[in-house]
Amino acid sequence: MLENEKITPTEIINYWYSDRISKHWFNSKPELDQEITDKYEKIWEQAATGNLIEWSNTPEGCLALVIILDQFPLNMYRGQVKSFSTEQQSVGITLKAIKDNFHKEFSQDKLSFLFIPLMHSENIEHQNLSVKLFTEFNLERNIRFAEHHRDLISRFGRFPHRNKILGRESTDKELTYLASKEAFTG
Repeated sequence: MLENEKITPTEIINYWYSDRISKHWFNSKPELDQEITDKYEKIWEQAATGNLIEWSNTPEGCLALVIILDQFPLNMYRGQVKSFSTEQQSVGITLKAIKDNFHKEFSQDKLSFLFIPLMHSENIEHQNLSVKLFTEFNLERNIRFAEHHRDLISRFGRFPHRNKILGRESTDKELTYLASKEAFTG
């Protein structure tokens, strides 16, 4: 048995929501990025190749997959193309969880991370759904960010701050925006 076969959705959720980790959710540091890589890169690889898809049959499994596919790569591969490589898979898991009404079983702090892949998507329909869900479930700490992300996609069709990492050429409008004080840098 592989070491990662012992990792469960509960372990992923308990790790992510621990006091030690949760205080770094939106302001990580290199030591934490390395810790996540050391502990969870192999499980991310399994999820990325679809080997953990059975987890999506439970609410807890969906949330764990979203954390693995959406959040962990942002830490493990910060500033690299690979950091966005499983984003659409996490969106698919989020949409499945909503379709299966799993989202109704979560507390607000867990709901916010279940919905975050929609906010990270460069698809305007996902963005609109993100704003709708964050508003509908009164996730007040996230609504402003969801609206901001949606407005960027509405305005540019993509996140300009990702262009350099993804090797995309920025338009003149994006360059002007990125040089401004209002620029979102991720």
